[in-house]
Amino acid sequence: MGVNIQKGGKLFTFFCLYIAQSIPMSFFSTVIPVIMRQNNFSLETIGMLQLLKLPWILKFLWSPMVDRSTFKIGDFKRWIFSSELIYAAFIFSVSFLNFQTTPYLIIGLVILSFIASATQDIATDSLAVLSFSKKDKSLANSMQSMGSFAGAMIGGGTLLLLYHKLGWGNLLPFLALFVILALIPLVFFRRGHNQEVIRTKQEKKPTADDILGFFKQKGIWKQVVFLFLYYAGLIGVLAMLKPMLVDYGYNIKEIGIMSGIVGTSIGCLASFGGGFVVRRIGRHAARILFAVCTLTTTIYFCLLVSVLPINIATLHLGISLLWGSYGMAVIVVYTTAMDCVRPGFEGTDFTIQTVITHLSGIIMGVSSGKIAAMITYKGLFVVEVCITAVSLIFILFAFSRHPTPALPKGEGESKPLQENE
Repeated sequence: MGVNIQKGGKLFTFFCLYIAQSIPMSFFSTVIPVIMRQNNFSLETIGMLQLLKLPWILKFLWSPMVDRSTFKIGDFKRWIFSSELIYAAFIFSVSFLNFQTTPYLIIGLVILSFIASATQDIATDSLAVLSFSKKDKSLANSMQSMGSFAGAMIGGGTLLLLYHKLGWGNLLPFLALFVILALIPLVFFRRGHNQEVIRTKQEKKPTADDILGFFKQKGIWKQVVFLFLYYAGLIGVLAMLKPMLVDYGYNIKEIGIMSGIVGTSIGCLASFGGGFVVRRIGRHAARILFAVCTLTTTIYFCLLVSVLPINIATLHLGISLLWGSYGMAVIVVYTTAMDCVRPGFEGTDFTIQTVITHLSGIIMGVSSGKIAAMITYKGLFVVEVCITAVSLIFILFAFSRHPTPALPKGEGESKPLQENE
């Protein structure tokens, strides 16, 4: 009973840390383009807001610095607390600025805040890898995914409504306060064991192998290809979902309810359930099961735009399949990514793998618009069916004998945190 309570406390701690990252990011990513358009900024300038995502693409560059300076619980806490406090400070400072007079200063501060948040994420991911047994890693990933989905729903939905009522200057101080309050569970995380060494200290000076060494692991190419393909069949559909709904005559409010509230809620629930599914049936079976769900989703969207009637019922079913498949896919991606980290470089290797999925998503997101413009939505969805089919076939053949790459064992291996400690 005590072990379960302690495990629940750990999971809650990570949920708080992940949702603290996600809510401000979702809010800024949603509200800034709206404000800029209201102030007559050009679409080209608004398009440059994609640069806001750069810290989360480039964070692998400084992830070895975090890994090389974290050996005890206290080290992780210092990185997380300091990064999150800086994150909150930038959010608070933005509340005093007026977007009409200092738009580029605000965007600059938001980018700096995202750098702080990305740094917190490196330390948090690394600690999550070390804090759970292999059996329970999927549950930790459920907290990560649920935090992201819930943060997107709150930051891109609820806070957007509050922004219109409270205004920029009144809302952001509360957002900064929330980021700080979300750190409270971390204060009690393994209290009294802050000085316990949980992984071997890296004696060497930083080298290129801090990053490149990940790609030198035996059999790691299978994981890299898996990461690149697994989301790809869904990202194109997600990217074109809102434009497609507009073309079918739905307004912003209706789209917000269908995708922003119902969709993300389904994704959050699917992530929660997906963690238990992976824990129950194992990584390899979950890869296959969730890939079949993804293939089913893309086939459904092909049928939706060619055979089925377009109405609220059929669209809600499609959106539920889409976000549900995505929510489950995230769990198996994160869980297998945790399995493929080198001892001592947990944060770096997990970050590299998430960056691979981000790059795949960017490529598919950009390509989907061009493909849909050339060969219609139906043509795009056919392409996505082919990608998901290739992904499923790859999993069946590449992981048939060895579901995860073999990792080195020995004295350098990180010491996992035991449940009874």
